[in-house]
This record gives sequence, C-alpha cells and structure tokens, in this order.
Amino acid sequence: MAAVETALSRARSAGRPSLVTYVTGGIRADWTDVLTAMIEAGADAIEIGLPFSDPMLDGYTIQQASAAAIGRGATTAGILGQLSAAAACDVPLIAMTYANHAYSRGLPAFCRQLADAGLSGVIIPDLPAVEASDYLEAAGQAGLDATLMVTPATGLAQIKAIAGYTRGFLYVMSVMATTGNPHESADTARWAVAARARRHSPRPVLIGFGIDTPSRAAAAAAHADGVIVASALMRRVLDGASSACIGRDVAALRTALDEGCP
Repeated sequence: MAAVETALSRARSAGRPSLVTYVTGGIRADWTDVLTAMIEAGADAIEIGLPFSDPMLDGYTIQQASAAAIGRGATTAGILGQLSAAAACDVPLIAMTYANHAYSRGLPAFCRQLADAGLSGVIIPDLPAVEASDYLEAAGQAGLDATLMVTPATGLAQIKAIAGYTRGFLYVMSVMATTGNPHESADTARWAVAARARRHSPRPVLIGFGIDTPSRAAAAAAHADGVIVASALMRRVLDGASSACIGRDVAALRTALDEGCP
C-alpha cells in the first residue's frame, strides 16, 4: 500500500470523506503556489495533470489548461523537476497523464521518474484495464498506486475485476462524458454508480467528473468515500484567481464535505 491508499483509507476509517483536487502542471508560473494552497486548505491528495496535446477524456476547461501550459513551454520533465525541487509534503501527489507520455518513455522508466519526483500515484485514463497488466506491474515496482477507473457503462463483473486491480482508490466516472460536464438533473443516477461500485471495492471509492460546487461535492460524498474536483478549480485558475482564492475554494469544498458527514 503506497501513500495514496494509506491516506485515503485512513480518512475512510475515520468516517471523513476524502477530497482530491487537481492542478495542471505548468498552467501558470505560480502553479506550485496553487498546489501549496490546495494542500494548506485540506486536500487529502492532489492530481498533477501532465499537459498533453490531445487529452481525449477531458472537456474544454482541462483542454484549455493543457494548452496554456504547453504554450508556456511546460514539459513533463520540467514539471517533475519543479515538483522535485518543491518542499516535501505529507499530502500524496498523483500524476494524471495519458498513455502517450508513459509508453513513449517506457513504462518502467516513466514510473520511476514519477516516483523520483515525489509522486505517490498515477492515473492513465486512456489505458483500458484489460491492457494494463504491464503498467500495473511497473507502477507497483516503482512504489506508485496505479488507479483505475469505472464508468456508468461498466458491467458488474468488470467493476469487481477492476476494483481488485486498482490501487490507491477506485475512480468512478459519474457520467459518460468528458470532464467538466455537470448535469444537476442526472445527479441521482450518477451517485448510484458510485454506490454500486463501493459495494465491491476493498479500496476507497471516489467520484469524479462534474463535481463543481461544495453542495454537489457533499451530495456525492454521501454515496462514496470522497470526491475529485478538477475542472471547476482549473476554470478559476484560467480566469486569473490567485492561489489564495483557490485555497479558499478548496477550503469551502473541505468544509462542505466535513459538514455533510453524519
């Protein structure tokens, strides 16, 4: 069990919903200040998006965030170097990346690079679970929690299998759409996906996609072990919100999750 699973399992045992936030590496010159603000505001883990030119799972906001980072000259090596230079923290960091980044470098080498930079986990959303055995092995050897995803279209047998393979947590896509697409009328159905997956997962189950407000985060967490918030925060960063403002946004999510606890 690596740091991601340790932190989220500890929160689950305490009856406290986990909050995982996201920042695109290199999105702005002060992106590591945004990261620090999220940590100080109570995030339990943070995804570090490695910019990619064709982020097929992501909607407009994360696409725009990746484009902004790439336009500034951000590279995977540069982002990992900045993380290595940053002060160590107790909050686990998770690389949110794409298969192109991993396979072009070689899976073992890529996973070692992530671990050497201080990351504790990795998510590759465009790699099907049935093709992930080499990736899971490489991540495990590097000491990384490799997290897999399920969707509303994932059958029960597959959910059970993926729940057994995933490490860190089980990531539930609450909607069959790209990131950043909240649909309030569909909330009841999307929470049911997480509740079903939770019954079959030995690891924490977190809901992502469309979690854009504190109230929706609290509603989702009633059916899971926590939530992932990405696009809503990156929209604020793209619109020029300071790192302190982002910290207040994360603190509001943290408070809503804590107050929503029974």
